[in-house]
Amino acid sequence: MSTQAVDSVTNDAAQRRVLELFNLLAPNAGITRSSLEGVDLLRANQPMARRPVMYEPSIVIVCQGRKRGFIGDQVFQYDAQQYLVLSVPLPFECETEASEQEPFLGISVRVDLTMVAELLMALNETQGIAQHEPAGIYSTPLDPALSGAVKRLMEALASPLDARILAPGIVREICYRVLTGEQGGAIRAALTHQNHFGRIAKALRRIHADYHGSLDVDTLAAEAGMSLAVFHAQFKAVTATSPMQYVKTTRLHHARLLMVQDGLNAGAAAARVGYESASQFSREFKRLFGLSPGDEVKRMRAAHDAPLPRAHKPVPRYVTAV
Repeated sequence: MSTQAVDSVTNDAAQRRVLELFNLLAPNAGITRSSLEGVDLLRANQPMARRPVMYEPSIVIVCQGRKRGFIGDQVFQYDAQQYLVLSVPLPFECETEASEQEPFLGISVRVDLTMVAELLMALNETQGIAQHEPAGIYSTPLDPALSGAVKRLMEALASPLDARILAPGIVREICYRVLTGEQGGAIRAALTHQNHFGRIAKALRRIHADYHGSLDVDTLAAEAGMSLAVFHAQFKAVTATSPMQYVKTTRLHHARLLMVQDGLNAGAAAARVGYESASQFSREFKRLFGLSPGDEVKRMRAAHDAPLPRAHKPVPRYVTAV
């Protein structure tokens, strides 16, 4: 048997093992938080129409199925054996191809900025990382090293002891593989404030920390060290939207999470995220999601298989849909 054929058989066996572990660890549709903080398992058992989502800075590895993302005029596709890097928190629209026979399965690893900074310091002592034009989001095929780390992570998560002792090191390896791969430049840029992309990334982190307070563009631009005109232009280049529209979208996504996972009604959620007018909140919520707050909460709950209470199945901070 040729080397290429052996590699193909090995890859197929590894893929089957990952799918077996996925069915064990995340048998129900929706977002299942693993025993390791920051690692979530995503599953969809049926097609999901194009809808607004917001993802936190993360590495999303697709094990089976396909998604299409839409941000501004860009359309990107990510399917099995690909990974998606979100170097900044981004709202976009997404649709999912899935079925009971072939569900969508993915792993989300939150980008730990402290860990990334430590890795970058170590890398700077030994080697450089190829620089690419920074982007907020795009997908890349898995290479054998990253694919192997994903398989080992899933195996570790299947054992409580391994998950506690071994899994954190494997997550660190995954971050290292991404940093030294094709998308490493985007994460590096998001952590530095010497270029426009890094300054906008800092502004986005500020918005997510204080979305429920008073935010104005003048202050955000000043904190970024940019003129108002440059800040607007660079912000739109990264997020495909304006600063205040981004703030509004962030508030609405967080309000939806509060209603779904905490059981807040629309009025309470609106006040929690900074809206003074409940009617304005409802209008803007329906404009973004296409449904009233109550109907959207029902839709989200119906789209998942018997979701567990928050104490057992919390939803990540920014990810608002599989």
